Amino acid sequence: MAFLCHFPSAGAIATDTPLLLWYDRPASDWEREGLPIGNGALGAMIQGGVNLDLIQFNEKTLWTGGPGSREGYDFGVPEKSAVAQLKQVQKQLAQQGSLQPEAVAQQLGRKAIGYGNYQSFGDLSLSFSHRNVSHYKRELDISRAVARISYEADGVRYTREYFASYPDNVLVIRLTANQPGQIGFTANINVPDNRSKKTSIKKGRLTIAGALNDNGLRYEAQLQVFAEGGQREDDKNSITITNADAAWLLLTAATDYAQHYPHYRGKNPHTLVQQRINRAAKKGYTKLQAAHEADYRLLFDRVSLDIGQQAPTLPTDRLLAEYKGGNSAADRALEVLYFQYGRYLLIASSRSGSLPANLQGVWNNSATPPWNADYHVNINLQMNYWLAEQTNLSEATYPLFDFIDSLVEPGRQSAKMLLGVDGWTLFLNTNIWGFTGVIDWPTAFWQPEAAAWLAQHYYEHYLFTVDVNFLRQRAYPVMKEAARVWLQALYRGPDSNQLLVSPSYSPEHGPFVIGASMSQQIVYDLLRNTRDAAQCLGDSFFKSQLVDVLDQLDPGIRVGSWGQLQEWRQDLDDPDDQHRHVSHLYALHPGNQISPITTPKLAVAAKKSLSSRGDGGTGWSKAWKINLWARLLDGDHAHRLLAEQLKESTLPNLWDTHPPFQIDGNFGATAGIAEMLVQSQNNEVHLLPALPSTWSTGSVQGLRARGDITVSMQWSDGKLKQATLSNGQSGPVAVRTDLLKQKFKFSEVSSGRVVELDTDGQQAVYTAKAGRSYLLTAL
Repeated sequence: MAFLCHFPSAGAIATDTPLLLWYDRPASDWEREGLPIGNGALGAMIQGGVNLDLIQFNEKTLWTGGPGSREGYDFGVPEKSAVAQLKQVQKQLAQQGSLQPEAVAQQLGRKAIGYGNYQSFGDLSLSFSHRNVSHYKRELDISRAVARISYEADGVRYTREYFASYPDNVLVIRLTANQPGQIGFTANINVPDNRSKKTSIKKGRLTIAGALNDNGLRYEAQLQVFAEGGQREDDKNSITITNADAAWLLLTAATDYAQHYPHYRGKNPHTLVQQRINRAAKKGYTKLQAAHEADYRLLFDRVSLDIGQQAPTLPTDRLLAEYKGGNSAADRALEVLYFQYGRYLLIASSRSGSLPANLQGVWNNSATPPWNADYHVNINLQMNYWLAEQTNLSEATYPLFDFIDSLVEPGRQSAKMLLGVDGWTLFLNTNIWGFTGVIDWPTAFWQPEAAAWLAQHYYEHYLFTVDVNFLRQRAYPVMKEAARVWLQALYRGPDSNQLLVSPSYSPEHGPFVIGASMSQQIVYDLLRNTRDAAQCLGDSFFKSQLVDVLDQLDPGIRVGSWGQLQEWRQDLDDPDDQHRHVSHLYALHPGNQISPITTPKLAVAAKKSLSSRGDGGTGWSKAWKINLWARLLDGDHAHRLLAEQLKESTLPNLWDTHPPFQIDGNFGATAGIAEMLVQSQNNEVHLLPALPSTWSTGSVQGLRARGDITVSMQWSDGKLKQATLSNGQSGPVAVRTDLLKQKFKFSEVSSGRVVELDTDGQQAVYTAKAGRSYLLTAL
């Protein structure tokens, strides 16, 4: 396929099929049962209590730590160079071959100070006085991004709707009843005690503002309450509505955080918050809802999936509990819902102008959440975005790129002070304050290849969109500077003339060594992608430097004594080891150095390793394995992992659990389902590469392939019947499908003209024209 030096196109496919998570009772547990809504920056959890509706909400920039923290803050980077300690560890590894993580952490680790935690903004509570409640239902319609609860009380039918508007940057709630004068409630906002606060109420608007005790970060939230009929009473800390026909509420929040190193502070949030509420109030509920749904559906409706599912008649928690592994129409309904839920969650937690999705997306109800609800960059942040390009949500990557861009400057200090090189990098984890240094947790502190892995997302975005302006202006500068690190930091080992990473650590598994497979594979991936980008953009000098280093670099791929892909340069793998990490399979996914089609012997070794590790693990680990088995073209095994994730690692609200809740598993599993249906990492569009036998008949619309191609397909009895490829670029396109082994027709959709294909029965090549769609049909 012609990937290089073209410009992007866009398109959407609509679907009107509703997709619901629903329950017959209020949530009793925030993590397990709450229903998430969000617009990227704001998030809320809908628990749906009848007499106390507690709406916990977040704004993604409300963090402790960072500049101004009472603990102090140093970005994880020492004032004095740590290169001498690095050289000492390299010397010890050269002499001893390996070191225990504790020994390396003692020399290279640093206690994190002022790192901070993502915070809950507060709770909006709505208090009612309803009795004799029946016919309760709580639901989240992910086809509209609207949550809803309804019930009857004393013969009156009550309904509440909730949504998070991206166009207007507000949370919106509407309360109605089927009889006039029945709406009455009291609204207030409570915030945690770890901040100052001042509350004021005027004309139905509650304002709460202050600053975090730890770092002085200023915050403000405003709530506006409107009643249709009835009365409103403004109290000191609450707003009460009585005898109204209906009511609606607007809520928004912000801080004075700014994504600018090194101070990370901007303007007082008051004016911004006030303007949002004023504009939304002027717009009115009907227009707010219409704008919200139009904006959301422009993204969500691009992809639809039908695998023979039947609309479930059970609440979602029972549907999950009764899931047997995909052999029934109800099971397949859950699988489709789970696939689309991943797309919903990404839209809700990653929109332009906000921070990227963190370990919990945008949702957090704690002052000390697990792993700080931060950004782990040794797979978790990356996995959050695996689905974005494939499932036609390319715009969701923009916050990720903004965030990575903001890490480059502090990352230069980390490269200089910790590695003694030019360029930029970071290590295992980061926060919103530009943390690019190291911590002191022995088995989770050292992965200097993290920037290289993040840079992969820039190049993948280019490959899917073929946007040369993005490549030139955004991707290449970040990739090039990340590559500079490895032009200087690679180490020539004592037993090899190849260039190696030292020290190197296969995440959370085994000792520190020289040249662990994952380290080598990630660096190889970065240097190769940067070389290809340099060639496209005409940077011949830097390309020649990359070619020279690539010729000497150990790619980190070797087959061991029992036929496995080795995790380390030495043949240390234990065939009985079922560790949850499969880090040495990076070259299979998300990399593409290994493939059953292009490197079949290596694919057999990767399969041997993956099989020996088993199907267990945490939620995110299972999600990765779904993708790996799909890349090995084993759809049934990939589906088996999906079934295990649903049965063992999914909460009643369909959130992934590590445990505890960690959102990367949702995103990774959705990406894995897409990988079963379309792959394009080998310069060809592979249709139905890993179709599970349980999905023998179905259709999909709107998936994306590299080369700016949108794919829709229908299949029956496990065989492709029809595929439409919509091309955004002109040039040759290679297609792989078993359909080519039988009689077929290939034509241009608009004219019906038959198009010649050059085919060998497995792969076919056609010359596409930009803006044209092509139809492949079995005869």
